[in-house]
Amino acid sequence: MTAKYDATSIKVLEGLEAVRKRPAMYIGDTGSRGLHHLVYEVVDNSVDEIGNGSCDTIEVKMHADNSVSVRDNGRGIPVDMHKTEKKPALEVVMTKLHAGGKFDHEGYKVSGGLHGVGVSVVNALSEWCEVVVHRDGKVHRQEYVRGVPQGPMEVIGKTTKKTGTETRFKPDSEIFEEATFSFDVLSNRLRELAFLNPGAKIVLEDEEGDKKHEFRYDGGIVSFVEHLNENKTALHRKPIHITGEREGVRIELALQYNEGYAEQVFSFVNNINTIEGGTHVSGFRAAITRVLNTYGTKKGILKEGKETLSGNDCREGLTAVISVLVPDPQFEGQTKTKLGNSEVRGLAESLISEGLGDFLEENPTDAKKIVSKSLVAARAREAARKARELTRRKGALDSASLPGQLADCSERDPALCEIFLVEGNSAGGSAKMGRNRRFQAILPLRGKILNVEKARLDKILSNEVIRTMVAALGTGIGAEDFDPEKARYHKIIIMTDADVDGAHIRMLLLTFFFRQMAQLIDQGRIYVAKPPLYRVRRGKTDQYIETDREFDDFIVGEGLSGCELWPAAAQKSWRADKLRNVVEMMRDLERYMKVVERRGVSFADYLANRHDESGRLPVYKITYSGREYYAYSDAELAELESQAEQRYGIRNGVDAEAPDGAASPEGDNGDLSAFFDVVEFSEAREIERIAGKLEEKGISLYAPDVPDDEAPPFVVRESKADHPIWSALDLLPVVRGLGRRGLTIQRYKGLSEMNPEQLWDTTMDPERRTLMQVKLEDFVEADQLVSILYGDNVPKRREFIASHALEVRNLDI
Repeated sequence: MTAKYDATSIKVLEGLEAVRKRPAMYIGDTGSRGLHHLVYEVVDNSVDEIGNGSCDTIEVKMHADNSVSVRDNGRGIPVDMHKTEKKPALEVVMTKLHAGGKFDHEGYKVSGGLHGVGVSVVNALSEWCEVVVHRDGKVHRQEYVRGVPQGPMEVIGKTTKKTGTETRFKPDSEIFEEATFSFDVLSNRLRELAFLNPGAKIVLEDEEGDKKHEFRYDGGIVSFVEHLNENKTALHRKPIHITGEREGVRIELALQYNEGYAEQVFSFVNNINTIEGGTHVSGFRAAITRVLNTYGTKKGILKEGKETLSGNDCREGLTAVISVLVPDPQFEGQTKTKLGNSEVRGLAESLISEGLGDFLEENPTDAKKIVSKSLVAARAREAARKARELTRRKGALDSASLPGQLADCSERDPALCEIFLVEGNSAGGSAKMGRNRRFQAILPLRGKILNVEKARLDKILSNEVIRTMVAALGTGIGAEDFDPEKARYHKIIIMTDADVDGAHIRMLLLTFFFRQMAQLIDQGRIYVAKPPLYRVRRGKTDQYIETDREFDDFIVGEGLSGCELWPAAAQKSWRADKLRNVVEMMRDLERYMKVVERRGVSFADYLANRHDESGRLPVYKITYSGREYYAYSDAELAELESQAEQRYGIRNGVDAEAPDGAASPEGDNGDLSAFFDVVEFSEAREIERIAGKLEEKGISLYAPDVPDDEAPPFVVRESKADHPIWSALDLLPVVRGLGRRGLTIQRYKGLSEMNPEQLWDTTMDPERRTLMQVKLEDFVEADQLVSILYGDNVPKRREFIASHALEVRNLDI
């Protein structure tokens, strides 16, 4: 029977409801990419303030509760009443799609956020969001839950100098598959923004991971290129810098050649990283190929009519950053990964051709080095072509003639197949015997794997191990032949021993894929086999445990199985599920405890400062005028800030009460950091939530102040003893201690000592194994690390080893 279809079937999604119904339309997807895009949308608004001269500092914090805050010292989102919406502009911006100040060129000449959906989409897709605005001498605040205001905008304090916006939000777990942010992913984007905005300071802090990056580069994209080439040998001393404006489009390019073989080109439009390139990149590439060919022929470096440089030849060893500012850019979708303005190609090509041509004429020594390197690349390309043809005739790169050491699988659908790249013959033999022959192939790697960081393609093709591997994978190799769609296996798994040699082979393989087959990494096809982390033995029974979290799950489970919790006033113990629920809450609380204590405050002291009347925990600790204060809300912090501004701002020159007669902060846009130190306890909300749930179950987070001879409120009872529990904080250590009793625990050594059955059970069985997928979250950091570890710069490598020596976790001696 056909379903009823009339006017009642037509749904009208009002306001931000459309965003929650179809989030991928606005942020690309609901996976990791879309999650991080939320932060970019908020940060891009602050960057637009930098571009218009209203801001010089952005602070991004990853909090322990998986929320993120973005604070700037810009003008602050307008808070006056909107004429047509009859609401404060702040509420309009946060709750209305296509509401913003970037549709004309009055508030912002150039901006990255053009659709007006950015921050309102962030609000719609957040479990909660709060915005604090310092503007017009007042501090304004409004809070939202899933895009819905929880009350009118309120004024919570005064400010004499400070301006700016702080937005804090927690992604909605109902929307996102994984709501955990990556420090490396955010660091990569914020570093780019710092390079693109010379002089601006951008800070990223991970409160739980205790990591902090501060970016500030006065040289702009020239500093970016120098940073990228820092661990490489440059072909010419200073980057070539070309900048200019054509028909309202501002174009800036910095480029420098190095003695390596990899090309690195970063492109940006209005500070947005166009990872798929676009017309500005096409114009740049056409310009560099044409100019080098013209100059080389003119100067006799290239034989006229016989030698021509291809685009790949001209870009070998090239590091370049191109940034364009376009008043009305046309992007492919809201995620802005490719520029589509056709006119920009011609503008970029003509300006870059002119600037690069002038540089070559004015710097003949550098020009000859660049063209000569490209010529060597062209000749090597021809040599590589002949090598490929020769090896094809011999069958070494022909997937129809697979290498003899490959133990192939019977399945022919690549999407269902996986190949293990195994170190040596012995491990390869165990893997062959332990595998599932239907879909698992084994390729033992015999001999030395070439360090491709120091080799051009023709030399790479002469390495037997790499030729064998390329033939087995079926993808081909090199810019002309590589095709990821021809891959014979959609899972390529590196399986090496857990010792120094195994780690070295694994890194050589990862370097190969990073430099020669990066698309396989981008498509998520490269994995590393991960053996169990622990072996736990009770009697003669062994159990393998994959991760630290699973190990703690096991220990806590063992502890709970042998104990009961008895309230002092009750005649019977708690049910097992009730006790387990409390223990799980305490495990969640541990994360927040560690963050609090990392700030120099013991968790017991933090709890002791709970507000006597409201029961609220401190949100801020302020050190001011030699005294410590705790603030329990944004309003209390704003009041203390206002007092400090008045105290220090009314004096010119030196404040008599400041330490050592320090100068007052007047003229520093309200920067009171010399006198007014603020430590934020952003996890207070979650700690209060857990404390409330514990109290509902009859157990307090706060230890009672009782005489020593009084009985504890709870007792953990097991067969051998009773253990007093004064507060919920005592429970978890007792349970873990009970769980460890009678166990022999050892960190597992890895793959080399396993027989075929163990190898299958722990590392190869899809139902039980753990694979680490290789992801490229921060290209710049990855490129620098590979260059340091496998490049020619020995002093840099020695410095890296010395500086990270104390961080070694698994030392094989």
